[in-house]
Amino acid sequence: MTFVTVHCPHCDSEQIVKRGKTHRGTQRYLCQNTACIIGSFLLDYRNRGCLPEVKQQIIDMSLNASGVRDTARSLHISPTTVLRELKKKEGMLESVNTALLRTLDPEKVTVDIAQAGEAEMDEMWSFVGHKGNPRWLWHAIDHHTGKVLAYVFGRRKDEVFLQLKTLLEPFGLTRYYTDHWGAYTRHLDPNVHSPGKRNTQKIERKHLTLRTRIKRLVRKTICFSKTTQMHDIVIGLFVNRYAFGRAV
Repeated sequence: MTFVTVHCPHCDSEQIVKRGKTHRGTQRYLCQNTACIIGSFLLDYRNRGCLPEVKQQIIDMSLNASGVRDTARSLHISPTTVLRELKKKEGMLESVNTALLRTLDPEKVTVDIAQAGEAEMDEMWSFVGHKGNPRWLWHAIDHHTGKVLAYVFGRRKDEVFLQLKTLLEPFGLTRYYTDHWGAYTRHLDPNVHSPGKRNTQKIERKHLTLRTRIKRLVRKTICFSKTTQMHDIVIGLFVNRYAFGRAV
């Protein structure tokens, strides 16, 4: 009799027990490692969309200029599988760079302006379904390091900007660089507000990166978001992974 050691494909643990069979008769296993967030798995998946490596490729391709149908064709899976896997990430996304926030010393924020006192803020246009339904990305970055501080989605209205401003309060910002859009001048103290394009070059470059890396943001193409949920998820995934440094 031959014994084969089964490893969890997610955490590589050997703490594995059997957990019944699927309706097709395939053996199901359970990972008993308390640190493993997946738990149940199969060794032989008939559906390629269930393979852990394929699930990871779905996320990677969506953040590197591939649309839903591009991903489905390349990985030989259905577009429904791609959408389902992306939607699973929605609950993991954060709108604030909490990792950066934890590194800030509350006593130094009010003193050391050069460390975390200045931010660039701007909004980027896109749409969902048709151009009559705009969806703006409002975000702010550290003026010195270029790190994204926080972001929100919505219309180009004052209430959306106020949401972003609320998310930025823990950072102790003392200077805001923006364009001349009215929402900024109406809700920012003139003593800490510097409107103009001279100091917003870094955040404008962030916009270029987003439009290059995310297919649904590329101008003058037939690629666009069909739903608000998918629009926010894909852009949120990009910001969380590459700007916040989170493993999503």
